[in-house]
Amino acid sequence: MPGTNLTRDEAQTRARLIDVDSYTIELDLTTSETTFASTTTIEFTSTQPGGSTFADLVDAEIHEITLNGVSLDPAQVYADSRIQLDGLHVENVLVVRADCTYSNSGEGLHRFVDPADDRVYLYSQFEVPDARRVYTTFEQPDLKSVFTFHVTAPEHWKVVSNAPTPEPSPAGAGKAVWSFATTKKMSTYITALVAGEYYEVQDVYEGKFGTIPLGHYCRQSLVEFLDRDREEIVKLTKQGFAFFEEAFDFPYPFEKYDQLYVPEYNMGAMENAGAVTLRDEYLPRSRQPRSFYEFRCSVILHEMAHMWFGDLVTMKWWDDLWLNESFAEWACYHAEVEATEFTDSWTGFANARKQTGYRQDQLPSTHPIAADNYDLHAVEVNFDMITYAKGASVLKQLVAWVGLEPFLAGLRQYFKDHAYGNAEYTDLLAALEKSSGRELQGWATEWLQTAGVNTLTPEFELDADGGYTSFSVLQTADPDWPTLRRHRIGIGLYDLVEGRLVRRTAIETDIEGASTAITELVGLRQPDLLLLNDEDLAYAKIRLDERSLATVVDGLGKLDDSLARALCWGAAWDMTRDAEMSATDFVQLVLANIGSETDAWGISRIPMYAAQAANSFSAPANRAALKDRWERGLRTLLTEAEPGSDAQLTFARTYAGAAVSDGALTELEQLLDGSLAFDGLAVDQDLRWTLIGALARAGRGDARIDTELAGDNTISGQEKAAAARAARPTAEAKAEAWQAAVVATDTANETHRSIVGAFNAHDQDDVLTPYVAKYLEAAETLWEHLGTHKASVALEALFPRQLASAELLTQVDAWLSTTTANPGAKRYIAEGRADVARYLKGQSKDAR
Repeated sequence: MPGTNLTRDEAQTRARLIDVDSYTIELDLTTSETTFASTTTIEFTSTQPGGSTFADLVDAEIHEITLNGVSLDPAQVYADSRIQLDGLHVENVLVVRADCTYSNSGEGLHRFVDPADDRVYLYSQFEVPDARRVYTTFEQPDLKSVFTFHVTAPEHWKVVSNAPTPEPSPAGAGKAVWSFATTKKMSTYITALVAGEYYEVQDVYEGKFGTIPLGHYCRQSLVEFLDRDREEIVKLTKQGFAFFEEAFDFPYPFEKYDQLYVPEYNMGAMENAGAVTLRDEYLPRSRQPRSFYEFRCSVILHEMAHMWFGDLVTMKWWDDLWLNESFAEWACYHAEVEATEFTDSWTGFANARKQTGYRQDQLPSTHPIAADNYDLHAVEVNFDMITYAKGASVLKQLVAWVGLEPFLAGLRQYFKDHAYGNAEYTDLLAALEKSSGRELQGWATEWLQTAGVNTLTPEFELDADGGYTSFSVLQTADPDWPTLRRHRIGIGLYDLVEGRLVRRTAIETDIEGASTAITELVGLRQPDLLLLNDEDLAYAKIRLDERSLATVVDGLGKLDDSLARALCWGAAWDMTRDAEMSATDFVQLVLANIGSETDAWGISRIPMYAAQAANSFSAPANRAALKDRWERGLRTLLTEAEPGSDAQLTFARTYAGAAVSDGALTELEQLLDGSLAFDGLAVDQDLRWTLIGALARAGRGDARIDTELAGDNTISGQEKAAAARAARPTAEAKAEAWQAAVVATDTANETHRSIVGAFNAHDQDDVLTPYVAKYLEAAETLWEHLGTHKASVALEALFPRQLASAELLTQVDAWLSTTTANPGAKRYIAEGRADVARYLKGQSKDAR
């Protein structure tokens, strides 16, 4: 039985059979606190009179179905989330009246009651296939249509959808009806409904193609934070529209642009046409470092880019998900650099986002950017950092290869040719080939249709005076993914000059095959730092030669170029993960150089890599000493950081996470009670929870959690309290957390994420070891028990990586060889196993 799945073949068959003319959707949000009334009228045509198809509706109680005026018995035609439709006419009208269920997982129509004031908030989240949880659909991206929503809700609510919000009509008994105008043509997954006691503020963008109304919404308990950040958000929004309308030479495709900050969101944001939803953590209540605001800017621009990439022109099927996500990801960083104050965003991308792509691409679940998404289950597990970070990296490389202006010219033609329709990647390649004059099918085969990351390594010989007599770049690939690709790279030669690392010369060259001779470098003196992929044009891991690595470890902070530093940080981290550099050396590199780092993402992300090196890649015999060194080094960095700087805040947070010794833990308590202070460091609400969580993990202060929550009884406070409780090193705490995260199905989205994220703390082996067997047992059915989103979060976070051992690998291998679990569950466990195998190799390297 298909359940909620849909295969590509089924979708193609349905798309050949029908065309959807319109949806009229009537929703009544006043019927109960658990369900809502949903009546859908779909007008559609069929190419085969007398033929059969099906419509989609999930988790509903159907009261009435009529097809072309004939009543159908729900008991006979509704099963497995599908409504069977036989005897089709050329022109058809389907009417389905049902009660649908509110979600607490962020899938479908999520209902949230704010503990701060008991106000109610609803919002939809439909990607990939969840519009069918709210109204009856033909749930696939290539059956686009127009939509007319009529929503009954309490009269004091705000109601927002894709079309501009109309004036409501009174309906009596404190209710009103919002009858929205018909939308532009779009896919079901980007339709939207947001309703509740939201705060609203409006602005206007006046641009190249006219006026765009700009709405901003949040829950009432966050009004002060939206009002505080509104000016900045509006500025970024206007900068984005000005940039994209000029770059794409195509007007914004919809009538208005609302940005709605919603609670308990299971994603970062969603590109609903004209009604973008974003997680309301992007309206922070406490101080955040610049990297947070840089990332928020990228999210705002990413979702805006989707109005063209994905909403205006949509993939026919989810194989071409990269046409949405990879392009929006590239576009947001390109716009961020060109149109906002975050002009170094490609450096931040290299330090953080790109690293997630490299990691994902080296897991056993890696897949091509243009993945073979043969059904919805495959889509759900391939929605990952290959689609986002690798895809954007590869597009950045393509832009360098064909040139920015030809690239943009191809995009402009693509938008014009396929506006409000669907396309495949061959359509885009054709447009880019025409605009650039380049043959791109070979590029697509290499980069879009193969998986894995290449490694580039310098190979050279020197004469007696230290000059290169030969120089080549070697290219290797994982044996399981052996493709060797063409790369356009920079090669930089940096020398120590008066205490600074200065680039003496640089070349750009093409790399192809297993070895490429670089004759331009022959005769040049060996530099102190040789940097492959200078300027970060290519998507490839790079290696530092012995002299360069020594230069980096001793004085990376002497390198003024932030992007070059990011490449060095990344190379060292890759070498550590690949057991070519010891965890001890990597921690030394970070402690010696992070204090002088200037890139916002470098400051906030690189200490996380060092913490992972100390906790997981270090040899067990060395670990206690290395963790002590890491703790003490962070304490020194915190003391020496500029007061009020991002570095100071990051080092305070990281010191809390690294605190193991009694002295360090006591200092965390003193920071909380105010007896220890650092000039410029505000111990605000979020930092207080960070300190409390660290103390809870060490077994200090159960009562402190309750006391703090009493003063911060917000949803954020509840989530952080749940994390702190889950982190405690007692059997009782773990049992309580396990019940909430794995057994219970009604734990709220972000509370669930908080619990599973804190469960597997380091240095708690005695209480966590029994959960290895429980985890593997639960994994057999967790996908079905918790649903796709929660199961994904739990399976990834609860995998017992911190217990890395050969015995754990044996247990996991036995499970993988016999399990009948959902393929998604098997994927997450195979990924966890791969991490453990890396840890063990790294530990062996660190022991030598």
